[in-house]
Amino acid sequence: MTETSAAAFWTATRTPTLTPTITLTPSDTPTSTITPSATITPTPTFSFPVVTVNKQAHCRYGPSIAFLHAGDLYPGDKGTVRGRFEYSSWLYIKPDKLNYSCWVAPSVVDVVGDLSTIRYTEPDLQSVGYNQYGPPRYVQAARDGDQVTISWEQVNMTGDHDRGYLIIAFVCQDGAYLWWTFSYPDQFTTSYTVRDEPGCPVPSEGVIYTVEKHGFSEPAFIPWPPP
Repeated sequence: MTETSAAAFWTATRTPTLTPTITLTPSDTPTSTITPSATITPTPTFSFPVVTVNKQAHCRYGPSIAFLHAGDLYPGDKGTVRGRFEYSSWLYIKPDKLNYSCWVAPSVVDVVGDLSTIRYTEPDLQSVGYNQYGPPRYVQAARDGDQVTISWEQVNMTGDHDRGYLIIAFVCQDGAYLWWTFSYPDQFTTSYTVRDEPGCPVPSEGVIYTVEKHGFSEPAFIPWPPP
């Protein structure tokens, strides 16, 4: 093959090389997911029933007139009800003008609000001030039919401190089991008689405290005689 023929062969048989064109396929555009925000339901705020004093009265350390005086109330004084008592209708209130709570008879206040939302509260006499004399000693009780007489040894207190004694009991009268309170204003009377009958499903019982102007002693158990 001549040089000319060889050149013509390569010219005729060589196939040009094609450079491929790369087509870029766009990636999918991500779709953002929107998470709905939570709906916040406001929690209702509890409101204590409001009281307005309608006559001059004592606020006391327990739910009856037998308890020690805790503060003076006057017409127009306001406060809120913080508790109520299971065995009487007295209310445990926080007067706006005082930095502590105390008990009032419902007749001396006007109430705005639902008392049924308020829990029962027990008086905590040991949290009231202090008592340096201790409870009465040699406490006894004797029965004469339906009459129970409680007696104890006198607690000697100074005249300035002396506020007598407090008895808290459950007694049976006319088939009803009654919460019963009684107090003496001074130290010199050392017996008390109460009517207590048979006919209640649980036995009667009681305790007695020494009371001085600063507070109550620990309770002394009354050995209650059965009917």
